Amino acid sequence: MNENAARPFDRQLAERRRQRALANGPADFLFNAVADDLALRLSAVQRDFETALDLHGATGGMAALMAANPKVGKVWRCEASPVWLAGSGVVCDAEALPFAPDTLDLAVSCLGLQWVNDLAGSLVQLRRAMRGDGLLLMAIVGGDSLAELRESLVTAEIELTGGAAPRVAPMVDIRSLGALAGRAGFALPVCDVDTLTIRYDNMFALLRDLRAMGATSPLNERSRKPLRRAVLLRAAEIYAQRFSDADGRVRARFDILHLSTWAPHESQPKPLKPGTAKMRLADVLPARSTRDEEQ
Repeated sequence: MNENAARPFDRQLAERRRQRALANGPADFLFNAVADDLALRLSAVQRDFETALDLHGATGGMAALMAANPKVGKVWRCEASPVWLAGSGVVCDAEALPFAPDTLDLAVSCLGLQWVNDLAGSLVQLRRAMRGDGLLLMAIVGGDSLAELRESLVTAEIELTGGAAPRVAPMVDIRSLGALAGRAGFALPVCDVDTLTIRYDNMFALLRDLRAMGATSPLNERSRKPLRRAVLLRAAEIYAQRFSDADGRVRARFDILHLSTWAPHESQPKPLKPGTAKMRLADVLPARSTRDEEQ
């Protein structure tokens, strides 16, 4: 098997770019919007969490929102590098979590698992670290995010060079996310998508924001050659032609995939065993008409 197919992301490069973005003053509007959404979802949960984890929450904004929730006790921050930690927290890899089994009551990942090569493995490790009836809240960029940018770059590169290298990272889809949670041993997974549309003056303004987020593609199979100026200019033209509004500004789509799921516990609702129902399905369904049966 091609090693890059199994491990599509250069995670060291992704971390260097995150740190560079931090040093230059990050564009954190997307992270802040998602963190606020996660905090709102957490506030709706009617239970207390003694020990909580903020997994690769970067600047600490997510951890601060968790700590402000009166239902949340101790909040541990887990980061890939000590540069993100102000004295307290754990330095660890999201693909090699150091937590013992039955340690956590709550884990929150705000865009922190974006570049892991083994998302299923990370979820398995989180499941092992969770106490029974522990809650995992996770948000990740996925779905059709940046589809406009991908289409414009590929079209321009094929048009001018006859081929195209991968420029935008692959995205997990909503069905896969829920399935991965189930395979990892979590219960009652609920997934939904929040689509954010950000408007820019042009494609180059979007690219500047992606660099400022530390979110440019860290693909192992990326081309090491920078795109030719002519290709970039043509891509910007295509972007404006296909994805602009009446005022000339262009749209960029971000699909934020949310996962809410629980470590199994005997107190959780379970499906009835076959044959134990107290009412027949036929008793609650409307009778079919003769016309329906003829069809």
